[in-house]
Amino acid sequence: MSNILTHLEDDILLITLNRPKQLNALNTETLKEIVQALEKSSYRVAVITGNNKAFAAGADIKQMAEASPIDQYIDEREKLWKRFLMVPMPIIAAVNGFCLGGGHELAMSCDIVIAGDNAKFGQPEINIGTIPGAGGTQRLTRAVGKSKAMELCLTGKMFSAKQALDWGLVSSVEPYQGTLKEALQMAKAMKEKSPLALRFIKENINMSFQSNLNEGLAFERRNFYMTFASKDQKEGMNAFLEKREAKYSGN
Repeated sequence: MSNILTHLEDDILLITLNRPKQLNALNTETLKEIVQALEKSSYRVAVITGNNKAFAAGADIKQMAEASPIDQYIDEREKLWKRFLMVPMPIIAAVNGFCLGGGHELAMSCDIVIAGDNAKFGQPEINIGTIPGAGGTQRLTRAVGKSKAMELCLTGKMFSAKQALDWGLVSSVEPYQGTLKEALQMAKAMKEKSPLALRFIKENINMSFQSNLNEGLAFERRNFYMTFASKDQKEGMNAFLEKREAKYSGN
């Protein structure tokens, strides 16, 4: 893969965006490589990061500047975003530097965002005559509310990691030198849990954005019942009763 680096870190899949000259701008090929790496992985948790200067400073404008509506329609990006959202494992974004446009949409599509104190977020598409096209108006509104999302998308201004934390967009803010370390520590804590439980919790929380309360509760109950068909549930509860560490198999 030419646009990302992959590394196994203590049974955690670490994906590093690797287009430094383009500030990790997210073109179709990069998104494809991310999705392929995630889909091929048998690990329990993944972390996506960039470098200290940029997580991803938007989509690749060079790729899109002269595109027609048909070019955009037949491009693979929409299908790739859908495949990204179908990945069952938890995905943590470790964000330093610029996290803008398509890069911000990538971070918001991850399950948890940990930000460095040097991170700068935003949906600046309005500044180049277009609008967010991969969830920027939708996920941002669900995270920060209508008025703030309107302000951010209509002005295109950037906001800080502290503001993102105050608005509930990120899980924590760390000194930028330790952003990836914190993400990996969180991932290590998750990988010790039941892979089935991790998957069900991710499904349940995502469903809460797509359903009313009664539908979400019914979906949650179904998945709760399903855990009792697994060896992991028996192992977890017996380990608790026997006062020992559980060893989960994912079955």
